[in-house]
Amino acid sequence: MAAQNTLGARSIEVLHSIVQSYIENGEPVASKNIVLKKESLRSINSGQSLSPATIRNIMQELTEEGFLAQPHASAGRIPTRKAFQHYVESLATGRVLNAELDRLRADLRRAQTVEDHVERTSHVLSEMSKTIAIAAAIPASSQRLDTVELLLLPDRRVLMIIVTGDRMVRNRIVAIDSKVSQDELQRIRNYINQNFSGWMLDDVRRELERRFEQEQATYDAILKTLTQLYNKGLLDLTLVPEIHLEGTANLVGLDVSLTHETLRELFRALEQKKRILNLLDRFLETPSGEVAIQVGLSDVHPAMADLSLIGVTVTLPSGMETKLAVLGPLRMNYGRALSAVKHVGRALNELPE
Repeated sequence: MAAQNTLGARSIEVLHSIVQSYIENGEPVASKNIVLKKESLRSINSGQSLSPATIRNIMQELTEEGFLAQPHASAGRIPTRKAFQHYVESLATGRVLNAELDRLRADLRRAQTVEDHVERTSHVLSEMSKTIAIAAAIPASSQRLDTVELLLLPDRRVLMIIVTGDRMVRNRIVAIDSKVSQDELQRIRNYINQNFSGWMLDDVRRELERRFEQEQATYDAILKTLTQLYNKGLLDLTLVPEIHLEGTANLVGLDVSLTHETLRELFRALEQKKRILNLLDRFLETPSGEVAIQVGLSDVHPAMADLSLIGVTVTLPSGMETKLAVLGPLRMNYGRALSAVKHVGRALNELPE
């Protein structure tokens, strides 16, 4: 089977015309449709219009090389996943419009936390692409402390809020053994922020444990209460990615080869965060900012066999890794989806720290 990059200019033009026609109509494409659709189709070498016979020969070669399939002997051709892959990769160099970037930057700046950014990003991406949009913020394995906030709740409970350097916010409510006032919690909060803001969390834990072991800790009210909070998991953070998915309704009603049962299986699969992370990890391994394209996702789940994924990994100045992707049918508007991914990825990457 010939490699995609061995196709000549005439074959590429015919192939892409077939893919575009199939995306628009969802019907097998005959050579006469290509002639009508591409009245100005020219041979790159001769400048002559390609004849129906030439187009038929090219279509036969594309079929033999695995780019086209023929459902019936008398039917036209339909593009294979290989054809869609070739077509969509040819679109990956599209321009990013500055005016659109400015609008997106303003839109995303309204979000204050990483969680807000992820939710807002998936919403904007879904609106632009008219597909399923996925946004995931992956915490760095080594976390830097930004600030701590402690709030007193009824029944000797304390709300502990930890903000890390990658702008992730984590909350935990704990019950403590002894009575404590909000003023005491404020002093503990100030003690941590003044002494350890900017420290790596592992270093903060080691230093606090060293101070707890000192004899004066027994008599220091701040350290005594801080010991209780620490033992309740004050700085013990679980590194859980923040994932948001939006636009599943965009698949419903589209003219794709998805049965009701397949759609149900697909929606069940997309409800599993672990599966979504696996999807992103497998296909978004490209360098930061480089668009990745995958046509057909049967390796992830059988219900995703007729779906395509277009995505990008963005590493923010804070060190947070964010993965953006759109998930749509083989016949989705690839130009619009690619443009949406590139626009949103660039806007997110250029947000201030």
